[in-house]
Parts: sequence; structure tokens; C-alpha cells
Amino acid sequence: MLFLVVALLLLGVVLGSAAYLPWPVTVVAGAVIAVWLVVFAGRERRRRGRTGRA
Repeated sequence: MLFLVVALLLLGVVLGSAAYLPWPVTVVAGAVIAVWLVVFAGRERRRRGRTGRA
């Protein structure tokens, strides 16, 4: 439950700061986060495929 509270607090801070940033900066930051998530998901998928099903 504490994790959800912290996650929602961080989401509020990020969305609040995005309202004050110029939109190109917000788009670049969003793209960086999206790339990081894709890389993370690819590494996790590769790692789980190598170790077999849990």
C-alpha cells in the first residue's frame, strides 16, 4: 500500500512539472522514459526466456 502511495505522489509531481515545462521538453522526456521501458522489458523477456518458465 505504501508503494502505491509513493507511486501516486511521484506521478503527481511528474504531471505537475510537465504542466510548467515547454511541450518539446516534455515530449523528449516522455520518449526517453519510453525507450528505457522498452529496453527494460526486452532485457526481462530475454532473461526469463533463458531461465525457462517459473
